[in-house]
Amino acid sequence: LLDIRLFGFPENQRRVVARYISTNIMSSENRKRPLPDCSIPGEANKSCDQEEEAPPTSSTDLPSGLQSVDFTKRISWGKYLPYGDNTKPLPLVPEDEPPVFSATSPALCCQVNAISGRARAVTIHLQNQPGQKTKSPRPVQTPIFMPVGTKGCLKGIEITELISDPALSCPIILANTYHLAIQPRTELVDEMGGLHTFQGLPNTTEKKQSYNLLTDSGGFQMVSLVKLSQVTEDGVSFENPFTKKEINDGQEKDMLLLRPEDSIRHQNNISANIIMALDDVVSSVEVNDERFRVATHRTLRWYDRCYKAHAKPDTQNLFPIVQGGLDTKVGGLRDQCLAGLRHRAEDLEYQIPGYAIGGLAGGEDKDDFWRVVDQCCRALPDDKPRYLMGVGYPLDLVVCSALGVDMYDCVYPTRTARFGAALVPGKSPGTIRLRARESSLSNDVIQKDCGCQACRKGISRARLHTLLKANNTLAVELITQHNIAYMMALVRSMRKAIFEDTYGDFVKSFIREQYPTEPGGESCPVWVVDALDAAGINLAD
Repeated sequence: LLDIRLFGFPENQRRVVARYISTNIMSSENRKRPLPDCSIPGEANKSCDQEEEAPPTSSTDLPSGLQSVDFTKRISWGKYLPYGDNTKPLPLVPEDEPPVFSATSPALCCQVNAISGRARAVTIHLQNQPGQKTKSPRPVQTPIFMPVGTKGCLKGIEITELISDPALSCPIILANTYHLAIQPRTELVDEMGGLHTFQGLPNTTEKKQSYNLLTDSGGFQMVSLVKLSQVTEDGVSFENPFTKKEINDGQEKDMLLLRPEDSIRHQNNISANIIMALDDVVSSVEVNDERFRVATHRTLRWYDRCYKAHAKPDTQNLFPIVQGGLDTKVGGLRDQCLAGLRHRAEDLEYQIPGYAIGGLAGGEDKDDFWRVVDQCCRALPDDKPRYLMGVGYPLDLVVCSALGVDMYDCVYPTRTARFGAALVPGKSPGTIRLRARESSLSNDVIQKDCGCQACRKGISRARLHTLLKANNTLAVELITQHNIAYMMALVRSMRKAIFEDTYGDFVKSFIREQYPTEPGGESCPVWVVDALDAAGINLAD
């Protein structure tokens, strides 16, 4: 009925395209229409009635909310022991205490259950979204690693396995706003009852069968798709990788505009429990200082627009993101972004249920990496969750939790599984290459005492090696399950050590395992030693 070659799709995508065209996909004429104004007038946004802040007119200007800030001192607010000169201990709440939501945080209750040094064990209670059948959602216990389901699903794992298998049992997973907006479009997800329903969440009232969703804002694609994007004050325009409009003398780019208002509209449609403000993300290895300055201040202005556009503040939690590149000096860009968020929390009385730390995990030097994390944890309030975006190496989780981070996400465990690498305890880098010849001769399981399907059923490394060599997708599925099981076991062990106030000993044991001291053992990286020293953990003891 329709020659879909006119849409510029390659041959191997035509079947998928035909399915979307036959249902609800927008026509090229519809794409030309102006995007809807997603700002919400009236009662839901009374605290946002102030005029929108204008961009600074020169490179030396600070945003209006920062001009009276004393930048000779470190920025911080809402702090308790062991930070700074505080003598007041952080109030702790028993693990089984029921949640208490408030007018200032109607969709998230953060209960700090235990601390060990700067490491925290937190329980995050959230509100139900469409598709979640339980009386209240499954709580998220930190430290927590969130597997990444870019397009609303994890490759190689069915959703019921991810949440029901005791070895995995993930309470929260991440989905990507940009990719869901491209395909299948968030309007379709909304019509289907939100992403929980679209993913096939089991129709049950058992809390252990439930899970939560966190969506990013699409900001990271400014880095990962930098050659396909253009950033302005209005928003970011991405070249649609799936469509091109034919014109007489060639091809015109089909651009998708993602403004802060659009990002929030998409995330409202997805119905995630936690959503992110759109930030202006710059690669951490970029050398343009002016670009970082513009991006840092623009991130604050875009957060204001996101806050105004948020249509579901009573059920969905909007986290702002701390940007500022690698500038950790006193009064530097990280301090400026933190001061801007403090101004919005304390002076403008924004409802801020939690904070994200962004702009890292992009290839920067590890010494710069940990110093940014340390600065943000020392600054951000202790009674709110802290989410370190895009970080998922096991060593990074152990170190950054010692600095005070609660939540993590990364594609590393699932992506490395697709290359035949399994995560295991032991010497750095802590992986087994199941495609390698040595695995072909081993009758051992991937990891002794692991509860994943492959290990508990006795599937040997040699068997997995053979399946990988035959390009059998079962091998990738089993290794993906194992890697997620490894990450979940790691964060549960970390939480247990925090409750027992032995997190420092746990860290030392983990480091000794990764970097043995016997002859031939790799020495522990200096950045690890320095970061843990800042956290109060001396590896030499």
